[in-house]
Amino acid sequence: MNEAVFPQPAGEPVAQPTPAPPLGLLAELTHRCPLRCTYCSNPLQLDGRSSELDTETWKRVFSEAAELGVIHIHLSGGEPTARKDIVELTRHASEVGLYTNLITSGVGVSDDKLDALLEAGCDHIQLSLQGADAQITELVGGYRGGFEKKEAFARSVVERGFPLTLNAVIHRMNIHQVPQMIQKAVDFGAKRLEIAHTQYYGWALKNRAQLMPAREDVDRTITEVEEARERLKGTLVIDAVFPDYYAKYPKLCNGGWGARTLSVTPAGRALPCHAAETIKHLEFWYVQDHSIADIWSSSPAFEAYRGTSWMKEPCRSCERRHIDFGGCRCQALALTGDAANTDPACIKSDMHQRLGEIATTESSAVVDPGAAVYRGFRAG
Repeated sequence: MNEAVFPQPAGEPVAQPTPAPPLGLLAELTHRCPLRCTYCSNPLQLDGRSSELDTETWKRVFSEAAELGVIHIHLSGGEPTARKDIVELTRHASEVGLYTNLITSGVGVSDDKLDALLEAGCDHIQLSLQGADAQITELVGGYRGGFEKKEAFARSVVERGFPLTLNAVIHRMNIHQVPQMIQKAVDFGAKRLEIAHTQYYGWALKNRAQLMPAREDVDRTITEVEEARERLKGTLVIDAVFPDYYAKYPKLCNGGWGARTLSVTPAGRALPCHAAETIKHLEFWYVQDHSIADIWSSSPAFEAYRGTSWMKEPCRSCERRHIDFGGCRCQALALTGDAANTDPACIKSDMHQRLGEIATTESSAVVDPGAAVYRGFRAG
């Protein structure tokens, strides 16, 4: 494995007993979505339309986030444009000084809606890309005609002067198309491409046996990305996230638990990361009951794994404890049964060898698309 793709962060960040203000907010406006992606990071128990926060509550959340020090907001879902108030919410986020990034499937977004979002102050659009052609896009996303609609949407975004990022979640069903997806990003006029290998939470964990790529395919992808970065300097920025299951050390998950960003679900639960609800013993506060500032500074869920005092061995005495802060708590829970254990992506974990065995076994099995479990309800 090319170790260069799992770089060590430069310097050791210092754990702060009192958290600095967050930099980003992931606003999951709705779980409704026209796509049914097998890797979706939304929870298996989706929030229904009737439980979604209303317009005024979201606007208050945005105002409080800006006052606290949040710089950028990601308007996400599901499909955020399924909200009838998406333009109003975008305008309010812009008016309170937040840099707004719309994370969208691009399916069903009309030119009129795009123009309204631009006029409202949307700063950036991130478009999901499930494959480099119609066949793979439909296989992964469960939506017929999705690729053509995405291509048309991308061109409309660029024509209007929006900065465009493509986000391609990579797994066994589409890893062979990485070079083509890189070329599609160039053809579409995107300035940035995220090659993000699947993180196994939510629907992706449920479908892990269908999604896990072989190590040799991951290694090939690393080479393809490095070559494209060099070839496309000045044309396309390529960010890459590679699989934890083949790593030697864990990544700094979400910038550190309760350290840089927070998420708010459609129903108003405030989370230290988008998958934190999988840790069932945590007490999550709701934005209907608490301010964003109070949640950030005092919520039991945010305090649970912030810093290093919660750590057990080998994390507690590890020289990397202020670099990766033990890795991902949700992954530790999913694979070891205890969120306070060392992330098995770390070579010091008792589960590390088993993690590699899981990846090898699942990646060598025959792919059966019929066995994939597609994500739940659609937009409506």
